Amino acid sequence: MENKKINISEIKVIQAPLAGISDCIFRNLIRKYKSKCLMTTEMISSEMLCNNPDARIVQYDEIQYPLAFQLVGHKIDKMTKSAKILAPYASMIDINCGCPVKKVVVSGDGSAMMKTPKLACDILKSIKDNVDLPVSVKFRLGFTSKEENYIEFAKALEEAGADFVTLHARTRSQMYSGQSDWSKIKLLQKELKIPVFANGDIKTLEDAKKCLDMTNAQGVSIGRGIMGDFSLPYRIEKYLNENIYTAEPDLSLKIEMLKEHLRLEVLNMGEKNGVKFMRKFYPHYISSLKNASKYRSVLVSLEYEKEIIEVLDEILSLHS
Repeated sequence: MENKKINISEIKVIQAPLAGISDCIFRNLIRKYKSKCLMTTEMISSEMLCNNPDARIVQYDEIQYPLAFQLVGHKIDKMTKSAKILAPYASMIDINCGCPVKKVVVSGDGSAMMKTPKLACDILKSIKDNVDLPVSVKFRLGFTSKEENYIEFAKALEEAGADFVTLHARTRSQMYSGQSDWSKIKLLQKELKIPVFANGDIKTLEDAKKCLDMTNAQGVSIGRGIMGDFSLPYRIEKYLNENIYTAEPDLSLKIEMLKEHLRLEVLNMGEKNGVKFMRKFYPHYISSLKNASKYRSVLVSLEYEKEIIEVLDEILSLHS
């Protein structure tokens, strides 16, 4: 398969990787709702890929291009080898220096890389030297509020050859709590010559507009905001490219999205695993309902696709 080249200057929206959420079906559904955003695979362990050097273990479809493959790890040789394995299939490589999850951080990976900026730069340089693809890096403000080093970290990455960076404006210690500090993205954007993408708490079109107005970033990277609304990337693109505002989907369309999402995951994983996988999505699809928590409690207790569809139809009949 040939590389799917991209023009970084044209990117306005990035689908951020969400481990255990933004699988192949998730990304395909974003494309169904007309977005041309840069897609990103779920986080790929360089250790895992080097032990099983077959890029086919990473699920993706042609429709997802342009597609970045995100790598996590802290060993130069394995990160470089992994990038070379993925290069024939990737539009670009993204290096994860932002994941805050404990099992990732304790290995020295993800946001722990912000404690070792020279190593992060050496990994980036090695990948750039061995793979003819753009390479980006996603990171946080720092490991803790007392260790905020995002500007120095980003400047070093720029010097090492990063094509762009994405800043999640929280520290590692914040995890996903509190509020993302977009003012820090604005500060970073002023310091770099390469593009900066804003990430964190961008859950609506209005959020994207406000964030970009504040930060002057090139674009936004959105993850959890897409859960329950696969049209969000397209609606943001439509506004940024054509100044056309498209309303958020109503309950009927969100239920339709949910039914299709459920159907595809059941086809992919089997009914038991597909239904279990989908439980984390229900709150996002039905968040607008007055009794959302009550319906969520019912939905997560069900084990069969048919039962879930019946409850969704009931919700629609009561609230349409």
